[in-house]
Amino acid sequence: MPVYLDHAATTPMLPAARAALIAALDLVGNPSSIHTHGQSAKRILEEAREVIAGSLGCDPIEIVLTSGGTESVNLGVKGLFWARDTSVVSRKRILVPRGEHHATIDAAEWLVAHEGAVIEWLPIDELGRISIDSVAQSLREHDDIALLTMLWANNEVGTVQPVAEIVALAAERGVPVHVDAVAAYGHLPVSLRESGAAAISVSAHKVGGPLGMGALTLARTAVVEPLLHGGGQQRNVRSGTQDAPAAVAFAAAVEHPPAPLTHLRDALIAGVRSAVPDAVLRGDPRDRLDNNAHFTFPGCAGDSLLFMLDSAGISASTGSACQAGIPEASHVLLGMGLSEAEARGALRFTLGHDSTAADIEALLSVLPDAVARARRAGYSNRAV
Repeated sequence: MPVYLDHAATTPMLPAARAALIAALDLVGNPSSIHTHGQSAKRILEEAREVIAGSLGCDPIEIVLTSGGTESVNLGVKGLFWARDTSVVSRKRILVPRGEHHATIDAAEWLVAHEGAVIEWLPIDELGRISIDSVAQSLREHDDIALLTMLWANNEVGTVQPVAEIVALAAERGVPVHVDAVAAYGHLPVSLRESGAAAISVSAHKVGGPLGMGALTLARTAVVEPLLHGGGQQRNVRSGTQDAPAAVAFAAAVEHPPAPLTHLRDALIAGVRSAVPDAVLRGDPRDRLDNNAHFTFPGCAGDSLLFMLDSAGISASTGSACQAGIPEASHVLLGMGLSEAEARGALRFTLGHDSTAADIEALLSVLPDAVARARRAGYSNRAV
């Protein structure tokens, strides 16, 4: 039976979310309409918003529903940049750690190309953690910082970031912080109120909700310029007819969170180390996401190993970017100080609510042979 170990990419809908979505699809009415049908749609939409807000430690008015994590990140990064205060200083600098998701990197680089922004890349350490000292130094040395954007937990290697400490440092200098919590949401407590961030991005399909639905939590005191214009919905931040059925399913998913996966993750890590003794666990060995086990396999190319495992019915991820069909070493691993050859041997296993001990046993039964075959292929040393 096929085994799915790529839940960080997307996880199956929870039964409660699926049932809620199917039931809500029979709903008729635009939530912005003032007639009875429209107000019924608005009622269930706002009830869902309350539940989602409760899961993110914020008020319902601070929830901006989006089409997913990528839109939320773009709205957070671009919106905060466009709304920056330039009355005294021309604030064009964006602080971006080197291990960020490409949604953040590409949004920031778009601002460089089209809006005259300047990116200051912040280093990460060998565990993939942002250097607090480098953040503090940048905040001290520059008065032109528009915003700082960061991950709550690294989506590739699973390392949890010091969010509260960094947000507090930025607040002392009046710098708003956007946090990409897409990977962390559902696995760690994520709270807008407790973090002090200006904005936090999340996605429904990562927590057992539907595809095409996400949220940006936006503090009452934060101001963003919208990406979309038209109807003035959601505090004039995100115009467009709101997807009430998807919001209801999103709320159902966060109302029924799965049990923590720490025990299963630890069994997976121990099993891989036993099956392939020279495999190297990447990311913080303790302070990491409860569903993430990220390894590099010396002498292997991750894409070759991925193919071998896929042929055996195991789905995993290399965790690396692929631009225009050309495999690239993970920028996260390179930022952590790995060589290109080491970084190309990466594979990420991520667990979800339907993962079992049998899934891990199935992986471990085929992993040693898959690694041996990938090493014989010898792709890891071939120039790309």
